Amino acid sequence: MSTTIERLEIFTQQVRRDILRMVHAVNSGHPGGSLGCAEFITALYQEIMEYSTEFTMDGKNEDLFFLSNGHISPVFYSVLAHTGFFPVEELASFRKLNSRLQGHPTTHEGLEGIRIASGSLGQGMSVGIGAAEAKKLNKDSHLVYTLHGDGELQEGQIWESAMYASAKKIDNLISTVDLNGKQIDGATDDVLPMGSIRAKFEAFGWDVLDIKEGNSMKAILEGMADAKSRTGKGKPVCVLLHTEMGNGVDFMMHTHAWHGKAPNDEQLESALAQNPETLGDY
Repeated sequence: MSTTIERLEIFTQQVRRDILRMVHAVNSGHPGGSLGCAEFITALYQEIMEYSTEFTMDGKNEDLFFLSNGHISPVFYSVLAHTGFFPVEELASFRKLNSRLQGHPTTHEGLEGIRIASGSLGQGMSVGIGAAEAKKLNKDSHLVYTLHGDGELQEGQIWESAMYASAKKIDNLISTVDLNGKQIDGATDDVLPMGSIRAKFEAFGWDVLDIKEGNSMKAILEGMADAKSRTGKGKPVCVLLHTEMGNGVDFMMHTHAWHGKAPNDEQLESALAQNPETLGDY
């Protein structure tokens, strides 16, 4: 596994560079959560999921991923590009007029790898459930993955879909919550305390597990293997991924300030110095 982890960490380091450069170039975007989920999205697409880069919207006979907290699009775009869904050079068009790489992912421009428009928080789990039910009807044994922000759990639709998923035994669904404890206006406990997220999902009939070191590639791979082993047993699976917002850039960590703020020239230089180039910048 050590060789795998080293490969994934090298990939993640380049993803962090991409995130920083994309947001800086247009002075707009959400670097904090993107950096915090860089290891997780890398692991999904580089190791965990089974899929084809010959993209089709229906996704038959492959695992599917839906990014519900669509504002962290920079990490998603970077991983998709370096995985081969579209040219890495296209990352330079992020958030620009007529770009396929909008601030929140959209489908109308046909960007490979994007199956839903997301960013209106709370909707991704519902979509994931629908896709998971379609797989059951099609006798497709592959899994559906979704990712959510912890602040997103303040949206009521999440809990409607969570109730539905357990009631209908959607056991080919793994929904991960990025538990960084921060949202755009501050700490989640200050904005709207949610109590025990584990207890809530368990009360809604889900099988819940924690990945305590959510920025450790080893912990992610082991935790998601555990999550996969729990599928097919009558319950949807929830993974609580404990991450650090802004991970990998010292001045962006331990604060909510970089949820939706771009670094200036000097800050970019400092951040990139902490993450040397690995796969080649676009």
